[in-house]
Amino acid sequence: MAEETRIVDTTSNPAPLGLLGFGMTTVLLNVHNAGLITLGSMILAMGLFYGGMAQIFAGWMEWKKGNTFGTTAFTSYGLFWETLVFLILMPKWGWFDGPSEGGMVAYLFMWGLFTFVMWIATLKHNKALQVVFLTLWILFWLLALKDATGSAVIGAIAGWEGIFCGFSAIYLALAEVLNETYGKTVLPIGE
Repeated sequence: MAEETRIVDTTSNPAPLGLLGFGMTTVLLNVHNAGLITLGSMILAMGLFYGGMAQIFAGWMEWKKGNTFGTTAFTSYGLFWETLVFLILMPKWGWFDGPSEGGMVAYLFMWGLFTFVMWIATLKHNKALQVVFLTLWILFWLLALKDATGSAVIGAIAGWEGIFCGFSAIYLALAEVLNETYGKTVLPIGE
């Protein structure tokens, strides 16, 4: 008779950390995109550390749990934030030229395409996660359209849409924390 060994996962849920890193940084950048504040060190620092590093850490923790979706999403979007900040800072530091004409359009379009496919994967998950990815997909393509056309109106629309997207991620993160803490549905996520 063969013995069976079972390993019990006792690690915590990393998704709220990743969702908060994504959501809070997305809200702050899109407050800028909506024209309410200037782009400065506060947003860039959030992009490097909370939007970037915290999501990368969450992605690594999702990998340990065997969650391919969480690993791919958090690690990818964490690296999105890192690359975005460096796209802004490297030309200012004199390291490299800024993106060529159309470069940011291609960058944002590709992130939108990736997000569209990830949104399709969310259709097997809760409704709150579907909202996060649907609004993020729309945000990336609005930002690409804004860069392609130079339209301040599209930029402002993208900003407000991005604020909604970020707050939807914050909601999901806090719902997961509260629901797990209390062992019941405190904030619904549409299971």
